[in-house]
Amino acid sequence: MACKQTFYVFLISLSGLLQCHDASSAPGMLYPRDSESREIKSLDGMWKFRIDASRSRAEGLTQKWYTKPLEETGPVIPMPVPSSYNDITQEKSIRDFVGWAWYQREFYVSSSWKHNRIVLRLDSAHYFAVVWLNGKEVLTHEGGHLPFEGAVKSFLNFDKANVITVAVNNTLTPTTLPPGDIIYKQNTTHGLPYPAGYFVQYYQFDFFNFAGIHRSVRLYTTPVCYVDDIDITTNIQGSTGLVKYSVSSLGVCQTNSVMVAILDKWGNVVAQGADYQGTIQVPNAKLWWPYDMSKEDHAYLYTMKVSVKTNVTTEGNIDIYRLPFGIRTVRVEQGQVLVNGKPFYCHGFGKHEDADIRGKGLDFPLIAKDFNLIKWVGANCFRTSHYPYAEEIMDQADQQGVMVIDESPGVGITKVASYGPVSLAHHKEVMFELIRRDKNRPSVFMWSVANEPNSIIPQAHSYFREVINYTRSLDPRRPITYAVGGGADYYSDVCAILVDIICINHYFGWYSDTGHLEVIQLQLENDLVNWYKTFKKPMIITEYGADTIAGLHMEPSFVFSEEYQVDFIKEYHRSFDKLRKQFLVGELIWNFADFLTVQGVKRVAGNKKGIFTRQRQPKMAAHSLRERYLSLNNETKGY
Repeated sequence: MACKQTFYVFLISLSGLLQCHDASSAPGMLYPRDSESREIKSLDGMWKFRIDASRSRAEGLTQKWYTKPLEETGPVIPMPVPSSYNDITQEKSIRDFVGWAWYQREFYVSSSWKHNRIVLRLDSAHYFAVVWLNGKEVLTHEGGHLPFEGAVKSFLNFDKANVITVAVNNTLTPTTLPPGDIIYKQNTTHGLPYPAGYFVQYYQFDFFNFAGIHRSVRLYTTPVCYVDDIDITTNIQGSTGLVKYSVSSLGVCQTNSVMVAILDKWGNVVAQGADYQGTIQVPNAKLWWPYDMSKEDHAYLYTMKVSVKTNVTTEGNIDIYRLPFGIRTVRVEQGQVLVNGKPFYCHGFGKHEDADIRGKGLDFPLIAKDFNLIKWVGANCFRTSHYPYAEEIMDQADQQGVMVIDESPGVGITKVASYGPVSLAHHKEVMFELIRRDKNRPSVFMWSVANEPNSIIPQAHSYFREVINYTRSLDPRRPITYAVGGGADYYSDVCAILVDIICINHYFGWYSDTGHLEVIQLQLENDLVNWYKTFKKPMIITEYGADTIAGLHMEPSFVFSEEYQVDFIKEYHRSFDKLRKQFLVGELIWNFADFLTVQGVKRVAGNKKGIFTRQRQPKMAAHSLRERYLSLNNETKGY
C-alpha cells in the first residue's frame, strides 16, 4: 500500500510526520491482557490540556511544545483521559474547536521492567495523533477509532519521571475517513463580512465530531520473544468443534517453541496443540449462540492459551497470552444468514458511542447500562454505526451474545474528491486495522465498509470494488456490506452488486411524505421488493426512525411526539413481518439513544430518533419495541 501524504489545515503539512505502512507486513494488535508474563500500567486519569488557538493552529508544532512542560507554553486545564474534550468544559471555544489539541502528563516506570519489551498503546485518538515521550516522537496515527502502539523502552527513564505528550488534530479533509471540508469565509464587496482567517469545518455526517483521546492509554510489557498475533477460525463437525489457528511471534526469539491449549470457562484444558499453526479438535463443543438472552451459557466462550518459549537467556523467557473466543459458524446461504447452520434474524439497533457527559470517551458505567437495555428490550444485534466501537464494548457483545455488524468510519463519502487514490489507500488501511483488531470475535458476523456513500456515480463502483475485494482477502469468512442511502435506488446504485447482504436505510413517512403514515407500507414494500428482484440478495433494514422529543405527547399522533414514533415504527413492522419470511433477514431501528449532532436548524440539540434519551431513559417506543423483540426471540428460539 502506497505511503500517503495527508495535508491538514492551518498552514502546516504533516506529510513529514507520516510513516509508510505496508499492511501485509504490519505487526499484530492483540488487546493488552495481564498474564504470568505481562504487566499493564494505565496512564488514564487527569492530564494537562490546552488547545492551540493560534491563527495557524501550528504554534505548538513550530515552538515544539512537546519539549517542555505544557504549562510553560500557556494556560493549561485538567482534562480526563479517556474523554472527548468537547463536552468537559464550559468553553464554547473548546467545544467547537478545530485543530491541534495538546495533552501531557508525567509517569514513572518500575525498574523491574528493565529487562522486558515495553509497549505504549493508545486505543483511540481522534483524528490524527502524534505522540512524544520525553521530547522524542514515538508514534503517529491517522484515523480516530482504532488502536495504535509501538515499542518504546529506549525512550523511557527508569530513574526519574517520564513525560508523555500527545497532540490530536480533529480536522477532516476530503481524504480522511470520514471526509470533510474546511471552508474559509472570504469577504466580498456585497457579501456578509467575516473576521480575518475565519473558517468552518463541514462534514457530511449527522453526528457531532467529538475529539480527543477517547479511549485508554497504557504501557504494557512482554518478554523479548513474544506472541505477536493469533488468528482463529472455527467450524463444527457433528459435536466436535474445529479450531483452526495461526500464531506468530516476534522479537529476540532464536530457537523457540509454542504450546496452545484450549480452556473451558472454568480454566480446564479440553484440547491442545504444539505448533504455530494447525487445527485443534474440541470434543463435545459448547457453541456460541446469539439467540436466547435468558439461557445460561448461550454465548459460551473458550480461551486459547498460547505460550511461546525461547532459549534466549533472559529473566523471563516464556510469553503467555490468553485470547477469549467462541466456536460458531456464519454463512449466507439460500437467502438466509445461518449461524451454526441455523437461520438468524438480526433485530436491534444502530448505535453511537455517545455518552451524555464524556462524548465518545470510554465509559464503563455507560457500557454496562447499554447492554442492560439491549437485553431488556430483547435485541440480539447492533451495528457499530458509523465507526468501530471500543474493544470493551465488543468484549461485552462477545460475552453477552449480541451479534454485531462491525462498521468502518466510511460515513459521508459523497463527493468525487473522496473517491481518489489517497482516500482509497486510507480506506483499505482502516479495513486492515479493523479486521486485525476484531477478526477473532464471535459476535462480529459481518463487516460494513461504509454508510450511505454516493453509490450512484461511476467512481463509486471501482472504489468500492477495491475496498470490498481487499476486505474479502483479509477475511473470506464473513459477509461484507455497506448501508445504502443518500439518494441511491435499486435502479441507480452501482455498488450493491458487490456485497453479500444488502443493507438499506429508509425514512418513508419522515424525510419524505412527513407525517403521512398511510404511505409507509406501500412505499417500503415496493422499494424492498424491487431491490430484491434486481439483486437477488438477502436484505437488512439498517435504519428507520423518526425524531421524537421525550415527553411531547399529542393525540392523534403528530410528528416529533412520542405517539408518532410508536405509530411510525408499527407501520414498518407490519411490512417487515410480510417480508422477513422471504428475503428480509434483519431490522435495526435508528437509533438506540438520542445523540449530539452539529448545530443546525434541522436538529434541536441533536438527533432525537433514539428510543432511549441520551440519559438512557425509555420513550414510549422502547416499550413497543420491547414487545416486538421479545416476541421475535420466542418465535426464532430453537431454529
